[in-house]
Amino acid sequence: MSQETAYVTAAGLRLEYRWVGPGPQAAPTLVLLHEGLGCVSLWRDFPDRLAAATGCGALVYSRAGYGRSQTIALPRPLDYMQREGEDVVGAVLDALGVESAILVGHSDGGSIALVHAATEKRRRVAGLVLLAPHVFCEAVSVRSIAAARREFEVGELRARLQRHHGENVDAAFRGWCEAWLDPAFMQWNIEGHLPRVTAPILLIQGEDDVYGTTAQLEAIARGAAGPVETLLLPGCGHSPYREQPDETLAAAARFVRALVGR
Repeated sequence: MSQETAYVTAAGLRLEYRWVGPGPQAAPTLVLLHEGLGCVSLWRDFPDRLAAATGCGALVYSRAGYGRSQTIALPRPLDYMQREGEDVVGAVLDALGVESAILVGHSDGGSIALVHAATEKRRRVAGLVLLAPHVFCEAVSVRSIAAARREFEVGELRARLQRHHGENVDAAFRGWCEAWLDPAFMQWNIEGHLPRVTAPILLIQGEDDVYGTTAQLEAIARGAAGPVETLLLPGCGHSPYREQPDETLAAAARFVRALVGR
């Protein structure tokens, strides 16, 4: 299928997406779900490399308010990750004909992947690769997001993000940070979804992640119904696929190949 960015309408939203490798009728599909400041382009070449290493297709889409997808009204609801996992991910997969999916989620995208795996009715999720996911709010996350807000307001972060989000830059950043910095968000918790996640999970996190501790991984391993593998990367922060791409790719590819028998 084409590697060019295209658009799909799902759950009433016009969303940009990119497809790499074989289509959904030819192979299982890696579904990449981006972080709280991510979008299609910020995955860089990781989807291409993972598709090539596994023989799977790769679908990457930008959530509403990110990248070149349609914008949103602020503020985002504090349960925005649950809403995405329950209402939007499945609609995107339906619209693009995906029948067998391995969810690859980074940060917020990992949380969304867990919610979708717990609530989807089609039983098409064969596995999950979760990079620095979170299932509850930690004080370290709040401190780091507050620091990111300062960098966005007075530093270079806004300009860097605008290259990827264009006119959505404020919706993307403020929708994310204002939700996490709302005092009520300290009560956010999706651990109750974990017993309904039966597919195998690979967890990858950097030991130097400033947005979350290994308590997140421990909670997932303790709560999920399916088998869970954990990989901690020394000298790595919050973005394993960017900071240690080769190690992250090798682990993810091995896990996916075992799932799909390749």
